[in-house]
Amino acid sequence: MSTGFSNDYSGAAEALRDFYIRSHRTLDKLMAGEGASLARNKMLGHIERNSPVRAADLATAFGFAPRTITEAIDALERDGLVQRTGDISDRRVKHIALTAAGKEVLRASEPVKKTFIDGLFAALEEEEIATLTRVLGKLNGRLAELEESYSAQAASAATAAGATDEPAGKRGRRKD
Repeated sequence: MSTGFSNDYSGAAEALRDFYIRSHRTLDKLMAGEGASLARNKMLGHIERNSPVRAADLATAFGFAPRTITEAIDALERDGLVQRTGDISDRRVKHIALTAAGKEVLRASEPVKKTFIDGLFAALEEEEIATLTRVLGKLNGRLAELEESYSAQAASAATAAGATDEPAGKRGRRKD
């Protein structure tokens, strides 16, 4: 579907989105058979590589709200995959580390992920893989620039909105 713009990227954007969704779903199903969804695998892997971590570290690493991370950690702990331990110097801090069961789930799911990725990329020649890597790197770099720009714009808008001394969402309403 053409929008009439001189550069219509919708085909490429849709193909990229479709690839992401389909590959994510497929890998998620495969990994679920080993006891960890793709999301759980990512979190368990991060915890293993950076252990012990705090919930705040996970929120920063994954870009999720603290509440979302707390719920994920609660589920991992309930399933016996991670454990929380208190920090001896700061009682407010809880460190999160993998349990033996968490390490086993991670070990069992990694070969599934590797086999899937190897099978997927077998469709490409080495030169195509290098080109894809370069193009995606370029797009990721541009995305980082856009994120930074949008964040700065949002901060500027929030600052401007705060200058009116009226709570957000209350402007334009009259008190009678």
